[in-house]
Amino acid sequence: MLRLSVRDEEFLMIGDDVKIVFLGSSGGQTRIMIDAPKDVNIVRSKAIEKRIQDPELLATIPKYYKNLEGTAKKKKSNVVIVQNK
Repeated sequence: MLRLSVRDEEFLMIGDDVKIVFLGSSGGQTRIMIDAPKDVNIVRSKAIEKRIQDPELLATIPKYYKNLEGTAKKKKSNVVIVQNK
């Protein structure tokens, strides 16, 4: 999986014909624009979750969450390791 930080108006190319443009964010939501051929199926995760009635099948859908460990600032350690030669 690739994780990126992007600025407004930056875009990603997937293959030669799918372009994802990041339009900006506000209030915890990010706006994107997807430019892809009509034969490329694009579905939001919420739509998939609403359609699936079987709990076992629903449990197999990947879930992605923010990395909470990376958000906290880590303190520098004062420990120094000295190797005797």
